[in-house]
Amino acid sequence: MKAMVLAAGLGTRLRPYTLKRPKPLFPVLDTPLLTHTLVQLRQNGAEGIVVNAHHLREQIQTMLQGQEDVHVQMEDLELGTGGGLRLAQRYFGEAHFLAVNGDIAHDLDLAFAYRTHCASGAAVTMVLHDCPRFNNVRVDGKGRIVGFSGAVEEGERLLAFTGVQVINPAVLSLMPEGVFYNIIDCYTELLKSGGVIQALVVSAHFWTDMGTPADYLKLHEDILLKGRLPGFSGENGDKPFYLGKDAAIGAGVSFQDWVAIGHGAAIGEGASLTRVVVWNGARVDPGSILADCIISEGD
Repeated sequence: MKAMVLAAGLGTRLRPYTLKRPKPLFPVLDTPLLTHTLVQLRQNGAEGIVVNAHHLREQIQTMLQGQEDVHVQMEDLELGTGGGLRLAQRYFGEAHFLAVNGDIAHDLDLAFAYRTHCASGAAVTMVLHDCPRFNNVRVDGKGRIVGFSGAVEEGERLLAFTGVQVINPAVLSLMPEGVFYNIIDCYTELLKSGGVIQALVVSAHFWTDMGTPADYLKLHEDILLKGRLPGFSGENGDKPFYLGKDAAIGAGVSFQDWVAIGHGAAIGEGASLTRVVVWNGARVDPGSILADCIISEGD
């Protein structure tokens, strides 16, 4: 199974933090989210992974250097959700491939999604779930996707895209090369021409779109306080307080609720942290009282 991680986005909802790091490199318990994503793909049988990169792409290229099963697709232009896939078409040959958004944390069974798609005969399978905040995909009673906008007709329901899909690479030829293009526009045209996009509806799983600072903090709460994503648990520190290697904690520092401290970070004496993520190498001034925030390099 070949796979692609879509990691080229600008992450505008996470500014100013994405001015320093691309969103897929945001640390989750001191490890970049992209690293967790690649581990999941390999555990699910992925062999040959494309990661596209545009915003702060040199950081992604540096992080992935030496990983022989990963090809970094450096994109000078912003190509969108479709344009990046179109550019990578040559890497997939004729085999169906798995595509995963680079800003999601989840425990979905990726191998099952791939097998289900290959047995379906569909051009595309999109993994969907019921998430009212994002529900905008119309699915009919036969489990086929019929649209991405408009009024829901009788027998249809609205569901949300998880950011996981399996694609027949021939579909990518429907998109223009070398320009910004939205994959949903491609799928809309595919449906108009009679193509089949299958919905694989999942439930009883963990999933989050790490799209805003609040989402990013909530992910850490779910892991550290609620134990909702065991595969992301770290080896250092006691839950719900994660301490990275060589983190320096001053005298009289207090932690409340949950806290995640990256490696090489320094927390000044007498500081109080509540529901805070401190990135690796960052500094917290002595006596600081912080709650519900992210401390990045240079803060």
